[in-house]
Amino acid sequence: MARSSSASWPRERRPTRDDLLAAHGKSVPDVIAPGLRVLFCGINPGLYTAAVGHHFARPGNRFWPALHRSGFTDRQLSPFDERELLERRIGVTNLFNFATANADELAAADLRRGGELLARKVRRHRPRIVAILGLGAYRLAFGATRVLVGRQEQRIGDTEVWALPNPSGRTAGYQLDALVLAFRALRRAADRTRAESLA
Repeated sequence: MARSSSASWPRERRPTRDDLLAAHGKSVPDVIAPGLRVLFCGINPGLYTAAVGHHFARPGNRFWPALHRSGFTDRQLSPFDERELLERRIGVTNLFNFATANADELAAADLRRGGELLARKVRRHRPRIVAILGLGAYRLAFGATRVLVGRQEQRIGDTEVWALPNPSGRTAGYQLDALVLAFRALRRAADRTRAESLA
């Protein structure tokens, strides 16, 4: 069972090596509410993220720059500002809320179980779109045979499912500009579904 991270980490303090080692197995609280435009779903927290207790916190992670440059936010938020996402009807969760040094430490069974838990969470909170950040993680979690960046054929209830590249700085296959384009396509889809719901 994952231990919860501390949400009171000082902004200016970087985790030490001992902090990172102690973060193994910790969880990070979801940023979630009913009726979100988009629920972003990471694979699992890294040790840096779990140590500070905020999503996508490791320096070099491109989530926050991509979110801003794609138009989801009017300024670049920091991981410590993550609760402000709810004002924009955006949320963040993880497939498997158990911190490891690398996502490849997770077994396929962990991701499949994470997919089941995510589906329950989506049915409960009913976001318009859920975006899984990691094509391989999406494939394993949901048993997909072919995954391309963007909207998937699968839905969870009324919720659209998207698969986007992993924003980790360790993912060399997608540079920031390509990540921004993928996030921008998602934002336009979220804006479109919102307009349709208001019509």
